[in-house]
Parts: sequence; C-alpha cells; structure tokens
Amino acid sequence: MATVIENDEKLKEVFKQAMLELFAERRDLVRDMLEEIVEDAAMSRAIAEGSATPNVSRDNVFDLLESVN
Repeated sequence: MATVIENDEKLKEVFKQAMLELFAERRDLVRDMLEEIVEDAAMSRAIAEGSATPNVSRDNVFDLLESVN
C-alpha cells in the first residue's frame, strides 16, 4: 500500500535516502549518466568553438584527412 508523505522535510529525507541507495546499488547507472553529461558538455563546447571559426569546404577537409594517411 502506498504511503502519503505530507511533510516536505520528510519527503526530502525520503528522496535523499532513495538517491543514496541508487548510487550505492547502481553505480553503473550513475557512471553512465555522468558520462553522458560530460559528452554533452564537450559537444556543446565543440559546437560553440566551431561556430566561431571560418567555414572550410568539404574538399579541404578530405584533402587534409587524406594527407594524414
């Protein structure tokens, strides 16, 4: 049967406890979540940096890639 929590402080404490249990029992989920956050932040930074630089042609990009091989 579901329990109704009327007190905000009690609700906050129950939520904290649930989060601590999640972190302790499912470290893989926490790791995956943090990995996604870091990847999203890096992608956002790369997009911002890229939008502040001049455009290059597709041919220039492929020429550069071919010269590396």
